[in-house]
Amino acid sequence: MKQEGILIIISGPSGTGKSTIVKEFINRNNDVELSVSATTRKIRPGEQEGKNYFFLSKKDFTEKLKEESFLEYAEVYGNYYGTPRDFVDEKLKAGKNVLLEIDTEGALQIKDKFPQGVFIFIVPPSINELQRRINSRGTETEEEVERRLNSSLEEIKQLTHYDYVVMNDHISDAVQLIEAILKAEKVSVLRSGNYWLSTFTS
Repeated sequence: MKQEGILIIISGPSGTGKSTIVKEFINRNNDVELSVSATTRKIRPGEQEGKNYFFLSKKDFTEKLKEESFLEYAEVYGNYYGTPRDFVDEKLKAGKNVLLEIDTEGALQIKDKFPQGVFIFIVPPSINELQRRINSRGTETEEEVERRLNSSLEEIKQLTHYDYVVMNDHISDAVQLIEAILKAEKVSVLRSGNYWLSTFTS
């Protein structure tokens, strides 16, 4: 009996640096693979089927919705995006850990269907630092910055639905903490108990 992988869900508001954390985490851990989403938008130059996205027609996507084939989905600017359950299940059963970077709305959809996932929320060190990071882009008006900050603060209120909170003051520290979380989850009795029982009693 092979021990299954773990689905890791990472969320956090704009300005927390979660994408940078995810990239560094993937680079450092070859047993972790990014989830590949399905979409109805047209393929762009340089993109590859099954690597960047699974490209589906709206008819096929709708059919899969009826079959509950997605862990979560959303409509963005007239196109659908979703996380295919089959892809995630296949990787997990092969012992691969799967990481999904997603907003809180999508994460809560996944938690309803896949509560055994590990849900991690990334936060900045402080409100002042969050505001500084949003301001540092220098591409938005004062009103847009204020709106983005308020949206981020609202999103942070959702962290109570997550299992862990990781502060991103330094990228390397945040990545190490997520690695520690994954190591601890792998040896929890809840996840590994049946594996070890089958190993010693079969």
